[in-house]
Amino acid sequence: MNSIAAPSRARRFRELLANARPVVSPGVFDGYSARLVESMGFSTAATTGAGLANSLIGQPDIGLLSLRENVDACRHIARSVSIPIMADADTGYGNAVTVYHVVQYFEEAGVVGINMEDQLSPKRCGHMRGKELVSASEMTMKIEAAIKARKDPDFIINARTDAIAVEGIEGTQARVREYVAAGADMIYADAVRSEDDILRVLEAAGDVPVNINMGFGIRSRPTSPLLSLGRLREMGVARVSMPRLLSASAISGMQKALLVLRDCMQTGEAADRPDLLVGMDTISSLMDYDRISALENDLLSSEELRRKYRDGERHYVVSQAPKRD
Repeated sequence: MNSIAAPSRARRFRELLANARPVVSPGVFDGYSARLVESMGFSTAATTGAGLANSLIGQPDIGLLSLRENVDACRHIARSVSIPIMADADTGYGNAVTVYHVVQYFEEAGVVGINMEDQLSPKRCGHMRGKELVSASEMTMKIEAAIKARKDPDFIINARTDAIAVEGIEGTQARVREYVAAGADMIYADAVRSEDDILRVLEAAGDVPVNINMGFGIRSRPTSPLLSLGRLREMGVARVSMPRLLSASAISGMQKALLVLRDCMQTGEAADRPDLLVGMDTISSLMDYDRISALENDLLSSEELRRKYRDGERHYVVSQAPKRD
């Protein structure tokens, strides 16, 4: 009897793009954030280049994160969840020949596609001033190289343009048309300034899906207006990425906890603040410690289990798996 292979994650992501518009992709930057997105019922997520640069190397998003650091982080994140993960490949780390290899590294890491932008290297965060662009022809060669390199035809090449800040909306539209003609699977115009910008990008992209970045407030996305998902759906946006949502909220939460700790240091008193902290049971559940308990029960001998757990307790496990006889 012939078995039917399960669709790849990239195919699942393409199906989402076709049927669940707009697809909402929160930005993730570590195992906690990726697992949270999946556990909260979101169907997909995306690594944030800025979030990785900020959290991994403690630097601003100005092209300092290396290809290897980026790919390694994406591999761990993609492996930690079952939902499709898109990745941020910055400028492709070089010319079209470099891009050819970059695509294969990211595809081997288990992500379902990459963003690749038309900034001149070293790039910078899309909402920073001072951006410079490569020529449209150089970017189209990179897109063509990316398509040639992928092994899974469903692997997404999301062509990002930062042209609005440099060449205006007319220049952006011209680039979008060229990137579509080169075979880009999705168009991502960053730092849009208005609804009109979005509509004109959609017009230039034609039938190719369009990705728009969005935040929860003007302060978190100082360049782009805050639009509802309903309005973006009406406009025809296929995917909404929210790269700063989780990293910004994590910083806010850590600030609040550290302020309490600083007060405790000054007063000498203890503070119990369950409103600021999740319990160990939540962390254990999120990181699936029960799976480790089950694996130990399945793979370790009875003698090993008795030696490890003399008191019969499995620490940091939500619910105890039955021991071997």
